Amino acid sequence: MLITTPNLKLLNQGFNAAFQQGWDSVAPSWQQVAMEIPSTTDAENYGWLEQIPGMREWIGQRQIHNLKTTGAQVRNRDWEHTLGVDVNAVKDDKFGTFALAFKMQGEVVRAHPDGLVWGLLPDGFTTPGLDGQFFFDTDHVGFNAAKAEVSYSNMQAGGSAPWFLLDLSRTYMKPLALQMRQQPEYVQLNQPTDQMVFLEKKILYGADARYTAFYAFHHLAFGSKAALDLTNYEAARVAMGSQYKPDGTKLPVRPTHLVVGQSNEGAARRILADKIANGADNVWARSVELIVSPWLA
Repeated sequence: MLITTPNLKLLNQGFNAAFQQGWDSVAPSWQQVAMEIPSTTDAENYGWLEQIPGMREWIGQRQIHNLKTTGAQVRNRDWEHTLGVDVNAVKDDKFGTFALAFKMQGEVVRAHPDGLVWGLLPDGFTTPGLDGQFFFDTDHVGFNAAKAEVSYSNMQAGGSAPWFLLDLSRTYMKPLALQMRQQPEYVQLNQPTDQMVFLEKKILYGADARYTAFYAFHHLAFGSKAALDLTNYEAARVAMGSQYKPDGTKLPVRPTHLVVGQSNEGAARRILADKIANGADNVWARSVELIVSPWLA
């Protein structure tokens, strides 16, 4: 194949189609645990809202609940993935040799947000959320039924592989978030007059994007490094259900999913089985849905 603009255009169409095949082959999973928040600038500022009180009977004047902010800022990150094709390979018509690589590139780019979002969970024991505390911590600011401020723990310490209880029942609130500034775009540097073609005999094909993942609502998540057994599972459920709003009304958190890595899959299935080890009925059978994430240990 001669290195001409029309020929390179045809080559680009083929590589683009291969990239798209790889892209389409991936079913993203990050939406299970994270909400997408659009971004219009290099960083977004988030006011931390402790909790919105519940409705009250309108007696007298309205009670205004002022939003409390901490000025938490989440900055977008730039991402890229680039493949270089040797000009001689193009001249020798080796398109088929590289088609698989472009399909793999499409897979890598599409799956990247999954790894970014799921990776937040195990890091949450040592990484702050929007309230300035570690996402999984022993002393988040909480409230009790008497409207008094108390410490709230959404974690269990231990030396085991981490596991997580999440409330994923909300439409507009999720424990994690993906801040999207720019969806991945397929780009090329492939003209005969381009610098890389002239200097290094390389035609470049890549994807670039701008986004980041961050911690959103710790109220909807519980992280544990203790052994995954019935006792610790029940304690985690009780803790999540013990939360109140600032006005003393119940914060209706209900665990819906148990998230584990492959090392905890067996224990998780026993937790949710119909029978326990001695053959008795398991009161927690099928109490939540199980997610076994390949991104977790």
